[in-house]
Amino acid sequence: MTTDTPSAKPALEPRALLQQLQAASSTFRDCKPLALRIDATILERFPQFERKALRSALRMHTASTKYLKAVERSAERYDLDGQVAGEVTEEQRQHASALLKERFAAAAKQQKARREAEEAERRRTEKLQQLVSKFGR
Repeated sequence: MTTDTPSAKPALEPRALLQQLQAASSTFRDCKPLALRIDATILERFPQFERKALRSALRMHTASTKYLKAVERSAERYDLDGQVAGEVTEEQRQHASALLKERFAAAAKQQKARREAEEAERRRTEKLQQLVSKFGR
């Protein structure tokens, strides 16, 4: 016999939580650089969010290519209301730029490997067709 006790807060998936933040805040919707320690502000404004899910949602948001590009070219950070709430340092811009370069290099390498594999498969198929036509009955 098991008893399920309902939790005080129904857990939202991080992606659903992020969608709610995007609907409620232009800072999230427009992918502007977030104010430092914005998680505390979010938890005050949205007490129904669980800290763990919020951290995951923030990690997804701040790791996105769109967000990193915004950090790379912006000088200011924004709060939930879209007001300036700090600055993006040169070090933070360089870090975002480095992450983007790594990401694009990895994607290019993966794409090159995929193209080479497709080309090798095409040559293999062509070679087999030649053998079939040469030795086929």
